[in-house]
Amino acid sequence: MDKPTLPKGTRDFGPAVMAKRQFILGTIRRVFETFGFQPLETPAMENLSTLTGKYGEEGDQLLFRILNSGDFLKDVPAAKLDARNSKQLSVAIAEKGLRYDLTVPFARYVVMNRNDISFPFKRYQIQPVWRGDNPQKGRYREFYQCDADVVGTNSLICEAEIILMIKDVFRGLGIDSYTIKINHRGILSGIAEAMAARQNETSLFIAIDKLDKIGEEKVKDELRAKNFSEQSLSTLFEILNQKGSASDKLRMLANRIGNSANGAKGIQDVSHVLSLLKNFDSTEDHVEFDIALARGLSYYTGCIFEVTVNNVKIGSVSGGGRYDNLTKSFGDKENLSGVGFSFGVDRLYDAMDELNLFPDEARASTKVLICHFDDESLRYGLRVLTQLRAMGIASEIYPDAAKLKKQLDFANKKNIPFTVIIGPEEMNTGMLALKDMNQGEQEKLTVDQILEKLK
Repeated sequence: MDKPTLPKGTRDFGPAVMAKRQFILGTIRRVFETFGFQPLETPAMENLSTLTGKYGEEGDQLLFRILNSGDFLKDVPAAKLDARNSKQLSVAIAEKGLRYDLTVPFARYVVMNRNDISFPFKRYQIQPVWRGDNPQKGRYREFYQCDADVVGTNSLICEAEIILMIKDVFRGLGIDSYTIKINHRGILSGIAEAMAARQNETSLFIAIDKLDKIGEEKVKDELRAKNFSEQSLSTLFEILNQKGSASDKLRMLANRIGNSANGAKGIQDVSHVLSLLKNFDSTEDHVEFDIALARGLSYYTGCIFEVTVNNVKIGSVSGGGRYDNLTKSFGDKENLSGVGFSFGVDRLYDAMDELNLFPDEARASTKVLICHFDDESLRYGLRVLTQLRAMGIASEIYPDAAKLKKQLDFANKKNIPFTVIIGPEEMNTGMLALKDMNQGEQEKLTVDQILEKLK
């Protein structure tokens, strides 16, 4: 019999890993709720009509399609089967797909439930998504996203609060070296106008989005293949390579693309967001205005964000932006503007693991193990166990008759920080042995004293 395997790009998470993941998820959830976001869940699968056309051509190719139920080939014309064209055939045999992100399902939910929603609507969503990508370090085919979106307002306060939430999450996770990049699709459109390339914006944005991955020369080669002129490329990189502060870059852009309506709007919005941060009593630490930030997804229309943890090999761990036309793509008559961002839990985990940032409390789920010598001390320990759990202290008892060393080794392997050791003497005196497994120190305490110490 063949050994069992996992599909490429997916992983199991054992208890030790899950404890760390829960630390990340709990930190993110608390920040989202502090900023007034409410939880939402949507199905793992969506109709392909919901998903396709929202992520650009490259995104559509990465969708996982689900075969129709039953004999899905029965009604397919023979000519389509003989043509052996997978794209044409998939339309006939697959009507559903696994969700690619959480933003498009959220927009679909808003359109379907808009009469029951109070706007502006703030929701957060923590669920897995699937992409048929080439698996590599930090990039998986199944991974969790943690989204927070606001829909039904154009206020740039939402963009400023996204930056504040990112800062709060990193503070809670103990990450102090990171960069929040901000740009605006209007600025990129203004650059396209300056290049006389308005008709080829999508190709331009896709290429610029790869700049930090493949470098300037390969981006130029890709754009040359799309018939961009040398003059337009010279204009592009003169702008993208501008150095200096956010103010310096905004002044340069005002001179270069200020006559473009889209460019002027982008410059104004970025300036306003940076100004709002000061009103929130927040500094611009960790915030970088990056003219070359493009974000590949096609539905963004306003400010865009991308976050990286410094000094690690992992790419971006968070990103997002404003989208003005997403609900309209579902036939919504009154188009709703939205803005949101997402944390990639898997990349955050890998970054924190590489930097050894997980605190001890993220490594242990049980706080106390009760150890015993015989049946009588086991029964005594059950009453102590009940008292510990009643105080909300995560605890367990070693279930089998075993030597004390084996029980203590079990506690060490599970990273349980404390053990309560109960034998005949402890039962007679009521003074139980509480052992600190990290320090190796042991003291005799009553049950009440143990509860007080550990609660």
